[in-house]
Amino acid sequence: MDKKDNIIADEVLLKVAKEIAVKFIEVGRLTPSTFDTTFAKIYNSVKETVSKEQ
Repeated sequence: MDKKDNIIADEVLLKVAKEIAVKFIEVGRLTPSTFDTTFAKIYNSVKETVSKEQ
C-alpha cells in the first residue's frame, strides 16, 4: 500500500470512528469530559479490527 492509499485508509478510519462517536453522544454514552479517551479507544478498535481482516 502506498502513501496515498494509507492517507485514504486513515481518512476512512477517522470517518467511521467519528460516526460511532456521534452515535455514542446521541445515546448519552459519550460526554465532552470523556471524549478524548473514548474517541481514541473507538479509533484504535476500528483500526485493529480492519487490520485483522487484511
